[in-house]
Amino acid sequence: MAYQKVNADQRAPGHSQYLDNDDLQATALDLEWDMEQELEEPGFDRFQLEAAENQNLGNSDAANLDLDSIQPATSPKGRFQRLQEDSDYMSRYPRTMPKNSYCNIFRFSKIFCTLTLLFILGIVIGYYAHTKCPSQDPPPGRSDPQLYQEILKEIKAEEIQKLFRYLIQLSKHEDDTKFLEKLKVQWTSYGLEEVQLFNYSVLFSLPGSSPNTVTLKNSSQCFYPNGQPCDQEPRKDLSQGLLYSYAAYSARGTLEAEVIDVRYGTAEDVSRIRVMKNVTNRIALLKLGKLPLLYKLSLLERAGFGGVLLYVDPCDLPKTSNLSHSSFMVSLNPGGDPSTPGYPSIVGSSREDRSDLTRLLVQPISASLVATLLALPEEKDQPPACRALQLPSQEIRIVTMKVQTVTEYKTLTNVVGYLKGASFPDRYVIVGSHHHSPYGYNGQEWASGTAIITAFIQALMLKVKRGWRPDRTIIFSSWGGTTFGNIGSYEWAEDFKKVLQRNVVAYVSLHNPIRGNSSLHPVASPSLQQLVAEGPSFLSEALFPVRAAEIEELDPFFNLHETITKLSGEVILQIANDPVLPFNALDIALEVQNSLKGDQPHMVQLLEMASRLRDSAELFQSDEMRPANDPKERAPIRVRMLNDILQDLEKNFLVQQVPPGFYRNILYRLDEKTHQFSILHEVWEHDKLHLSNETLQAALSKSASDSVPEL
Repeated sequence: MAYQKVNADQRAPGHSQYLDNDDLQATALDLEWDMEQELEEPGFDRFQLEAAENQNLGNSDAANLDLDSIQPATSPKGRFQRLQEDSDYMSRYPRTMPKNSYCNIFRFSKIFCTLTLLFILGIVIGYYAHTKCPSQDPPPGRSDPQLYQEILKEIKAEEIQKLFRYLIQLSKHEDDTKFLEKLKVQWTSYGLEEVQLFNYSVLFSLPGSSPNTVTLKNSSQCFYPNGQPCDQEPRKDLSQGLLYSYAAYSARGTLEAEVIDVRYGTAEDVSRIRVMKNVTNRIALLKLGKLPLLYKLSLLERAGFGGVLLYVDPCDLPKTSNLSHSSFMVSLNPGGDPSTPGYPSIVGSSREDRSDLTRLLVQPISASLVATLLALPEEKDQPPACRALQLPSQEIRIVTMKVQTVTEYKTLTNVVGYLKGASFPDRYVIVGSHHHSPYGYNGQEWASGTAIITAFIQALMLKVKRGWRPDRTIIFSSWGGTTFGNIGSYEWAEDFKKVLQRNVVAYVSLHNPIRGNSSLHPVASPSLQQLVAEGPSFLSEALFPVRAAEIEELDPFFNLHETITKLSGEVILQIANDPVLPFNALDIALEVQNSLKGDQPHMVQLLEMASRLRDSAELFQSDEMRPANDPKERAPIRVRMLNDILQDLEKNFLVQQVPPGFYRNILYRLDEKTHQFSILHEVWEHDKLHLSNETLQAALSKSASDSVPEL
């Protein structure tokens, strides 16, 4: 989840009733006061308080601070319903005793002594009662693998299947508002606290009244994006799919031009083509993969192309998949509502006119249509799932592409609920999926993610009802508008940016969890590689419509769904409940060193810094983290200090500005085959075009200053 700068004052008054910076201030002050007292002990003077910026408390004078205002109170706005509120809180600040009360000291002393004796007697009775009748459940916040298994054993494949079918049927017979209200009621019925709906008015790019088309000039034959001729009436079950075979936020219009095969559209590919041909206002035939789509489109737009026909080469797909005749959707939106970049789309927000995010006409087409446009002969000896597609260098193809999408403001809704943590309620583990959208892409894979999250909530809350709670707060969310560029999650994050940046520990995504039945393919950031570990793939940018029947064909008994739910659940429980966060600093250091391997120039300085980072990480994990994992040496202030360091560790590798489509975290690899820093990989690609070291030197300097943290 990426966050961008936003002014908190832009929020409309009373907009949300879930997260509230003001409500969190009181608890933050209490926490800082406790930590400050403990940090004054010998040995901790070198550490700084996490939220030192709050010491000033606006323009108020510290000497005149009203300590009564620090008392917890119910928020009139109800935002987040005081995640950090402690019902047993008692003020530690003394009050001045009125003069007329001194005469009652003796009487109060007698009462106090009596109450003290009764209190001690109660402790003794309670102690013996406790030793004779031990609790069946561990106390809140205790890490216990056996307890995790007790929670996970409640997850059943048949229950997930019922939830999946219920969600599919519900989405067919209810409008979006009623569907989400029922999802909210379902989560609430399991015991999840404060489940709320968040609405945002955002700009959608939607298909027109008829499908986009591609027409061959020499034969005047028109085709739909899936390769079906336009003169054939589309089958009823495919008509909607044809409408949603488009690129959201593409430019609109008609373009007749020569098709130029740019292969994967890398900087090297574009440079090679520009030497050979005039590419101005031509149509690029582009494969998905190798680099982010948005980055490749920026290269093509800069080179002067006017349109792009986008496809997935069958040879890049798993051998078990044959999508040659399938069309798909992509989004050209880097994230969030395009009309409110960097701030939430709420009442009173100013809006920019950004209906088209590129001047290129972009249209996704099937591999079978590519073969038709290129007039490639059928090769019976070659498997149909993997056929090399390439335009012969001496042949010319002229086509007319017609893109007729529309833009419209619609209301988007997120469903968010939380389970308050026992020990660290101000630290959040967010678990997210997405629900169906009534406005666009009509795939059904969303139901898998929503059913998995719902099944985990159901199993988790059975244990919570018996008195157990995780250490950290778990926030469950179902986002809207995901297929248009993660709009729902972006808007919610921009809405509560300051709270989330300070308090979020991790984000666990269950977006599109079932994509096949061959192997498990989890994706994780470097610090969580011990829990899962794999790299991303940009082929996932293509959204192929998936029917519910196809998902049940992949997993007829929902055993895969059960496995994913249990594996994800165990990861969530470890992050939310382990005393020391299960983040591995040494894995990050090793990732840095591996990313800098190669024969590229100007690496000596970075390699030296990477070596120092590895040494620091080894010492940190052995001297600091390992003792804290021992219950005998687990001082609360020490654990809190370590967790604060681990929570912010990967933030050291965030850069402010990145090329289109790239991750802000430079540790995230582009794909499984690319081991270089993504930002440096782009610089080297860019350097090939300009034959200059100036950009490379600037990027290396930027990475060196921004990327290597101190442990």
